Amino acid sequence: MPFSAAPAASGEERYALSASLDNARHLSSLLRAVHFQDHATCFATASGLRVTVEDAKCMQANAFIQAEIFQEFSVQEESVMFRISLSVLLDCLTIFGTTSLPGTSTALRMCYRGYGYPLMLFLEEGGVVTVCKINTQEPDELLDFDFCSTNVVNKIILQSEGLREAFAELDMTSEVLQITMSPDKPYFRLSTFGNAGSAHLDYPRDSDLMEAFHCNQTQTNRYKISLLKPSTKALALSCKVSIRTDAQGFLSLQYMIRNEDGQICFVEYYCCPDENITEAGL
Repeated sequence: MPFSAAPAASGEERYALSASLDNARHLSSLLRAVHFQDHATCFATASGLRVTVEDAKCMQANAFIQAEIFQEFSVQEESVMFRISLSVLLDCLTIFGTTSLPGTSTALRMCYRGYGYPLMLFLEEGGVVTVCKINTQEPDELLDFDFCSTNVVNKIILQSEGLREAFAELDMTSEVLQITMSPDKPYFRLSTFGNAGSAHLDYPRDSDLMEAFHCNQTQTNRYKISLLKPSTKALALSCKVSIRTDAQGFLSLQYMIRNEDGQICFVEYYCCPDENITEAGL
């Protein structure tokens, strides 16, 4: 760690979780992409850190930060889990501002001693060190959307610019976004039903924006736009998006995000269907 305020290496074994980053913005930008509720659950294993945010038990967002992204990442237990105020964590991570002067960055050291202890952040920029202690809480039970590959019915991978254009063109006064995925035409269709009437946007399977197309059956489901809107934060940062549905119409949007150092991270949103639409009802 590039500053002396960080805990001494000799005390490393006392920490259930310890991690360091040369640039705290890599972490704060990912966390902002899932910041639509005040609190989040952090889950750390040897493979990395997952930060989960839920809304009304019908939507879940996960930011995945692989261990390789950190300069140091150590978990002394099989897994470490705690609940924390995401708003406070972001305020601390950006205590030196959201942008740095050219050639400078905010270095971060993060330590957690275990159940009942606060999460400690040591931040340094330009020789100035700030220490933050954030109280942790008992984690809530999280939803399990069970999105293993065997449950996925339809999946496409789209360049993110295609979805960004769609959200810009469709009528967001609509209460729902209707998604149709099909092995036949229209292949992939997004529809809204707003004040200006119905709007449809189709993507053929051979579109330049389409990177992969694996649809096994025709599915049409509606999702509350109010639940999907927070995911546009991740969409804005991403280069590709994987869109998957299971047999019940649950939706997974997985955004691939490349940080300024070229490292890859993922943010995933899960959403319950608002309404199942049969072909007869269209």
